[in-house]
Order: sequence, then structure tokens, then C-alpha cells
Amino acid sequence: MRRSWIHRRSLLVLLAIMVLLLALAAVLVALNLRGEDPLPDHDAAFESTPALVERGRYLALAGNCAGCHTTRGGAAYAGGLGIETPFGTVFASNLTPHPTAGIGSWSAAHFWRAMHNGRSKDGRLLYPAFPYPSFTQVTREDSDAIYAYLRSVPAADLANTPHRLRYPYSTQAALAVWRALSFEPGSFVADPAQPAEWNRGAYLVQGLGHCIACHGSRNMLGATEDKLGLSGGLIPNENWYAPSLASPREAGLAGWHRSEIVSLLKNGTTARASVMGPMADVVFRSTRHLSDADLQAMAAFLQKLPEQTAAASPAEAPAPAASRRDVGVMERGARIYDQQCAYCHGDSGQGAAGAYPPLAGNRAVQMTTTVNLIQIVRRGGFLPSTAGNPRPYGMPPFNHALDEDGIAAVLTYIRGSWGNDAAPVSRADVMRRP
Repeated sequence: MRRSWIHRRSLLVLLAIMVLLLALAAVLVALNLRGEDPLPDHDAAFESTPALVERGRYLALAGNCAGCHTTRGGAAYAGGLGIETPFGTVFASNLTPHPTAGIGSWSAAHFWRAMHNGRSKDGRLLYPAFPYPSFTQVTREDSDAIYAYLRSVPAADLANTPHRLRYPYSTQAALAVWRALSFEPGSFVADPAQPAEWNRGAYLVQGLGHCIACHGSRNMLGATEDKLGLSGGLIPNENWYAPSLASPREAGLAGWHRSEIVSLLKNGTTARASVMGPMADVVFRSTRHLSDADLQAMAAFLQKLPEQTAAASPAEAPAPAASRRDVGVMERGARIYDQQCAYCHGDSGQGAAGAYPPLAGNRAVQMTTTVNLIQIVRRGGFLPSTAGNPRPYGMPPFNHALDEDGIAAVLTYIRGSWGNDAAPVSRADVMRRP
């Protein structure tokens, strides 16, 4: 009798667990379907025109689609580029109109669902390395235009490379959990209190431009946070830091003249700053192709971002920063600077107009994080070649000439000289991989 009772209790417990799992699965499915409209009739006629194709070409540049979907030397939009993430490698897909390797069998509605809902043609969930959390704000009209353009590029017979993600990140179930917690389809809603130019800039920055993908912080699941803050963050697996676009201590633009912002996005350089690293690629592949009106709109939006003041820079506390600098390290850094850096950047860090940026008073030099400085000294820094700056100056790598202690010493010297008063750089900082 007792054994029979235990058996019945075990069955009841098992049944309860199954019911709970089914309930959780139902909730998960519901959360993944929230905000999604049924797929429209994909057999509906789609009419492409030369004007629509040209508009789509421009929008694809605004979204920097080729940046991920074209490999170096490969066919345009044929995919194959590996995107490293903390969870493994995601490979960009073939967007050409090839009937089997690409999206030749997709309708405009299928493409819209991918952009808006993050689902493939067959309904599978897409990985957010494809930035649909931002692209969900793209209008159906713009999605159709991009689709029309992609239908016009030469078809490439290049099969999609399977993703190489660790378990359980490789499963649709894990992706469904991520989406339930981190994504809901949306749309861009214009702010009636702002002028049309600001709203156009907001649409480009938050939607097609997906600036949050680099300039936003991420949680432990890899989802971006502070969508309106653009408060800066480490670019996953890139070892670069995208600075805050809201902080005057990092890359805030509130105090800039509008023409300076336009010049930076169009030419990659201004008297105030230059772009390097991943941003140089963004300028080269995307923003330099945009109209002045759209660049002005983006500038208008970026200048009105709420100022971020919570995060304090070491430059706020000169005495502690100075007290942490070792005299011997500063002396070694000064020798290295004199031998390796002064010829271009000047004896007093003044730089050379139109060629080499000043280091004295440079906010990029004094930011709290030193990731970008270490990357530039180690690997070099190169501006994009643009119409406004066709033969840009660059900085060669010094990884062959300086060890970790040498890089730390020269950066400590630069961050503590000519009025700069930022914290020193340690050997551990140089060796650390974000």
C-alpha cells in the first residue's frame, strides 16, 4: 500500500512538472509573438521601380548593410562574414537574389518580417547580431525599398555558413528566452514636440543607423540597454570602446557646431576629433554617402541627447590621479614619447593641424577607459579615405617596438602631461582583453 501511494505521488509530481513546463512554454511562445502581426499575403504583387531601387540603395548605405553582409574582396551582399560574439560566431547571410543561396525566393513581406520581427522566411528566430532590435523601427516603405534594391544586385551562389555558437546558445529555445526578455517589435514614433529635422535624425540614429549596437551598454545576456542614452560601451569581442554620445567627457556633441558633426560623419575628421577603429569603417561604408540634409538631421538629434553626468572621469579628481603616477614610470614614458611620438604629436602634445591630433587637452586621451588608447598604440590607427580627406594621415602600430610596460608608461605620461590629468595606465590594463 505504501509503495503504491509513493508511486501515485511521484506521478502527481511529474504531472505537475509537465503542466508547469507546458505553461512556461506557452508563456514563452506568447512573449515571442507579442506585437507581431500575421505575415501578410506573400503572394501579393510587389512592384519595383528604378526610383524605389535607388532609394533602397541609399537606405542600405544608411544602415551599413554591406559592412556585415560583404566580405573583403567578396561579392556584394553575398554574406559569409563571421561576427564574433561572447556566445560564438554568427555568420552574415547571403542577401543577393539567388533563388536558393540568397533571398531570391523571399517576398517583400518575408523581408519586412525579418527587419521588423527578427524572423526568417520560415519563421525561425534570427540572432540579434542582425540588429533587428533597431531595425524594427524601420518603416515598411523603407523596408520595401531596401528589398527592391537587394533584388537588383547580382545573384551570388554562396551558401550560408552555419553559425558556430556554443550550446545552448545555438538552440532556438535559448534564443526564444532571450527574445522574451529583451525584444518586442516596435515602430518609430515621431515626437510632436520636436521639429521634423530632429525626428528624421532620431529615426536614422535609432533605427537604420543602429548606433546603439556599439554606443550602448549591454547586459549579461548581450542585450543593449539605455536605448535613448547611447551611453557608451565595449563593443563585444572587438576590444574597442564606443564612447558615450551623451557625456561631454567622452563623445558628447552638445557643445559642437553643427557643421563639425557633419564633417566628422562625412569626412572622418574635424579640427576637434578624428574617427578610428570601427567608427572609421562606419564612416567609410555608410555615413560619408549620406546627404547633407540627413547628416544635419543626425547632428540635430545627437546634440539634444540628455547629458550624461553620473559617470565621473578621473579628470574630475586631479590630486588622486597625480598621486597615483609613479615618477619612474613617468620618466620612462617621457623618453619613449620623445623617441617615438614627439615627431608627429609635438614636444608638448600640440599635434599638427590637418595631420596629427593634439594630445594635450584631448578628451579621448583622458577618458576613464583606456581600451582605445591601448588599441591605437598597439595596432595603429587609421582614418577612412573620404572625398573631404582623400589622403588621411595614420598612426603606425608600435606593438613590435614597445612591450606592455612600455605602452603603459608612454600612455601614463601622455595622460599626465601638458594639463592632462587622467589616471595612469598599468601593465595589467595593457594585457587585459575586454
